[in-house]
Amino acid sequence: MTEEPVLDPAASAPADDSLAGYAQRAYLEYALSVVKGRALPDVCDGMKPVQRRILYAMGEMGLGWSGPNRNTAAKPVKSARVVGDVLGRFHPHGDQSAYDALVRLAQDFSQRYPLIDGQGNFGSRDGDGAAAMRYTEARLARITSLLLDEIDMGTVDFVPNYDGSTLEPRQLPARLPFALLNGASGIAVGLATEIPSHNLREVADACVALVKNPKLADEVLFQLIPGPDYPGGGQIISSAAEIQAAYRTGRGSLKVRARWKIEELARGQWQMVVTELPPGVSAQKVLEEIEELTNPKVKAGKKALSAEQVQLKGTLLALLDGVRDESSKDAPVRIVIEPKTSKIAQGELTTALLAHTSLETSAPINLTMVGLDGRPVQKSMRQMLDEWIAFRQQTITRRSQHRLAKVLERIHILEGRQIVLLNIDEVIAIIRNADEPKAALIERFALAERQAEDILEIRLRQLARLEAIKIEQELKDLRDEQGKLEDILGNPASLRRLMVREIEADAKQFQDARRTLIQEERRAVAEVRVPDEPVTVIVSNKGWVRARQGHGHEATTFTVKAGDSLYGAFECRSVDTLIVFGSNGRVYSVAVASLPGGRGDGQPITTLIELEAGTQPVHYFAGPSQAALVLAGSGGYGFISTVEHMTGRNRGGKAFVALAAGETLCRPSHAAFTSASQPLANATHVCCASVAGRLLTFEIAELKFMEKGGRGLLLLDLEDKDQLAGAAAYTRSVRFTGTGRGGKARDEQLEIRSLNNARAARGRKGKAADFGFKVADVVRVE
Repeated sequence: MTEEPVLDPAASAPADDSLAGYAQRAYLEYALSVVKGRALPDVCDGMKPVQRRILYAMGEMGLGWSGPNRNTAAKPVKSARVVGDVLGRFHPHGDQSAYDALVRLAQDFSQRYPLIDGQGNFGSRDGDGAAAMRYTEARLARITSLLLDEIDMGTVDFVPNYDGSTLEPRQLPARLPFALLNGASGIAVGLATEIPSHNLREVADACVALVKNPKLADEVLFQLIPGPDYPGGGQIISSAAEIQAAYRTGRGSLKVRARWKIEELARGQWQMVVTELPPGVSAQKVLEEIEELTNPKVKAGKKALSAEQVQLKGTLLALLDGVRDESSKDAPVRIVIEPKTSKIAQGELTTALLAHTSLETSAPINLTMVGLDGRPVQKSMRQMLDEWIAFRQQTITRRSQHRLAKVLERIHILEGRQIVLLNIDEVIAIIRNADEPKAALIERFALAERQAEDILEIRLRQLARLEAIKIEQELKDLRDEQGKLEDILGNPASLRRLMVREIEADAKQFQDARRTLIQEERRAVAEVRVPDEPVTVIVSNKGWVRARQGHGHEATTFTVKAGDSLYGAFECRSVDTLIVFGSNGRVYSVAVASLPGGRGDGQPITTLIELEAGTQPVHYFAGPSQAALVLAGSGGYGFISTVEHMTGRNRGGKAFVALAAGETLCRPSHAAFTSASQPLANATHVCCASVAGRLLTFEIAELKFMEKGGRGLLLLDLEDKDQLAGAAAYTRSVRFTGTGRGGKARDEQLEIRSLNNARAARGRKGKAADFGFKVADVVRVE
């Protein structure tokens, strides 16, 4: 959700002291605490509170890197000692939660740029947990200096800790936007975040470009940051437009797949070796998925494997000979996949694995974080960078002000010492003889109180002549620094230039190559090979369906259960689709290849689709995707569409024919093929008949083609209490069926000469036809 939550619980709480009012206030306070105090990172330093406290506590313990080039590392200490210090001073929660956060900051497969240098067992990407905190050791990583180096330079605010005994930083003075570098993942109350990691060099270049030109075009910005850079590498196969759309809105989903290589073996053999995995995927997970596919288990509540499980098992076993995990310290990911034979196409094996395992998966993007204003909001990429740049400008300004104050104070002291050196004998005499030497010095040389105190505390050896030269040199250096600092504080352009130099220097020191390849590819889709052969789909009125090989079968040979009757037999191909029409206007699609064989009574269609409660299948059609059908409701409205637009992947079908209350769906009528090679000729006209015997024919071109379905256009203008019995597309003749006196089934066939007598424009009332029975259905005859 992107709405900004209430940040002041008291502002929205009810005024009364009822139980409901108390519960609302308490829940809002809890929600705010979780959102800002635990789950969401800060846009300024990219840290959650527990992470910030861990890093600050370790810095205070002297566990960082020191020296002019940060080349001297502190000796690591037991993780238990770090956790104890964090809990005792800053984070009054469970020790395991603090240790888990410390472990994650040290895992190179979780963090693109680990902030803690861990020694010992800190877990693995396969889900193995870290050793207990008493066995592992930790110190700060070199890159963490970018978060802590300026902590004592007045750059950020400090707030009291949980018991008021000490202070902790509100944010860390991050020299780079770590919210993007390492990303974040968390779930709060009503909010969640999923920020992917990015490459340091690319993010730094984008920051520099935005500092130089705040109105930088989005297209240029997204060229500098083309996409995430995951710790485990992999390949982003989403298009550049999809990545940019996610960056513009702050929410999206990217398709990421593993990377592999083909190793050639002796005697023409080969094997597929996976070396990089998508984020959140482990080698163990991939092996478990392959095992489940090749050795499936019966699902709960079922007595046997489903047809889909059996088919998938056969497909993979025909391609796959073996899988093993050869991951080691030298090769963090190495999954070896051996094909059944060397003659199997490499693309066929990789496509099957990508389609059915986590070797290809989706990686979400949700850029929700606590902003500069303290509000947790979903931000775009540009907003994130703009807010960090504003924060960095503020920290540089505060650092410069802090340093300028120190410089001015030192200049003030040194100017007092200069006076001493110029009048050393008189100063010594005043100190020796005066009852109040401080006041005497202030009065004699017009000194400030701080200068007088420094003179009284100065050592005699600092009064040597050599010391005067040092003071002159130091004063010169300090006044030069004062000028630079004042220029930075007074000139925004100078501040921006300094920021750019610092960002480029830090990027040069810590940059590394991109790990994740960004290359658009089509998503892998499992294609089940189905032989293209003629079949006849047999459907009964009670919904039992089966497929019989070949065409030209006699209808009398089709048997059905006692009390059931034949709905229809559709001559089609094994690669075609069976469309089931529900009583509520929904359409369901079933592959003809998945239907049971022609022996026996078949299988209930309800086991292959998921009908809504209170509905039942009423009509059927099997044919190619190009087949066009005339669809109509008893209210007299209809349209034309194709099987292709009725087909869907969802077993629950999709709404297609809009029916008003009390209306029923008429039998679909096969109108045409778009392919001229099909034996059935394209229909030229439509015949509509009402239950009361009204008849109307018109050209099929008057119908509206609707890809997404709907209600359509008026076919026949019905009188009150009359209903449309059916609408059939035809070329030469139509058969009408219904019931006569005594409930006896009757039918009558009209040829084109008789049908032409009812020709008129679509939507007219038509002509009365004396069938001698009540019409129930209209069927095309060839």
